[in-house]
Amino acid sequence: MNISSPKIKCLDNASMENFFSHFKAEWFNLYSFRTAEEVKNAVKKYIRFYNHRRFQEKLNNLSPYEYRTQAA
Repeated sequence: MNISSPKIKCLDNASMENFFSHFKAEWFNLYSFRTAEEVKNAVKKYIRFYNHRRFQEKLNNLSPYEYRTQAA
């Protein structure tokens, strides 16, 4: 039996590439981490910051959370 996954397009990963680019520039490169747990906690904190506090011009200078709740 041959199971194949769907063909991946370059745009499928664009959102994550954009997020990690910001993460590395704004967070990861500013700190030193000694353990994987510290990295995991930093990622969790950045995700919360990114979604709730980081404004984005493409969202009318709102955070993603503010933009989504405004639209609802």
